[in-house]
Amino acid sequence: MLARGFHDPVHEAQGVFRAVMDALARPGTIQALATDLAPPAPLTPELAAIALALADSDAPLWLDAALGENTAVPDFLRFHTGARIAAVPSEAAFALIADPAACPDFGAFAQGMPAYPDRSATLVLAVSGLADDEGWHLDGPGIKGSARLTAAPLPADFLGRLGRNHAAFPQGIDLILAAPGRLAALPRSTRVTTGG
Repeated sequence: MLARGFHDPVHEAQGVFRAVMDALARPGTIQALATDLAPPAPLTPELAAIALALADSDAPLWLDAALGENTAVPDFLRFHTGARIAAVPSEAAFALIADPAACPDFGAFAQGMPAYPDRSATLVLAVSGLADDEGWHLDGPGIKGSARLTAAPLPADFLGRLGRNHAAFPQGIDLILAAPGRLAALPRSTRVTTGG
C-alpha cells in the first residue's frame, strides 16, 4: 500500500517551501520542519516533505543507493510529486541522500553553466543532528557577520568539497541538511571554514 502524502498539500507544501527558502536566504540558521509524513524507509519524513514541496515533473529526483534499494521509495516519490527518477546524478534537479557519509562527489551533480548557473542540482542530505552554536564558520550573502553550523554524519572530505563548490560560484550545487524536525542550508555562495 502506498504511503500517504501531505494531508493538506497546499498549506503543508507552502510551509516546507518557506522553511527551505528561509534556510537558503540565511545560511547557517536552523529552521523548524514539522511533518507527520510516514514515508517508506529509509526515506525520512524530512526528505519526503522537502521532495513533496519542491519536486515536480520538471524537476527530476536522484536517489542514493540506500533510497533506491526499497522500490516503495521511488514509487512514493513518483506518485506524490510527478517527478521522474533520474538514473544518474547529473540529470537531477534534486538529489535525496539518506546516507550522507556515502554522498557522491559534488562534481557528479549538475553544476549549472556560466550563462545559466541556476541549472544546477540541490542536494538534500538526511543528517542525524544539526547545531548552530559550534562547528564550521560561515560567511557570505545572508549572514550578518558570521554564523556557525555543524552536522553529522557527513563525508570525511566534506569541508574540502564545500571549498571547491564555493570556488566555482556562481556555478555549483546548493545543500540542504535535513535533521529530525529541522533543516539548514549551505548555498554555493557561502564560504565555510573550520571552526576554532
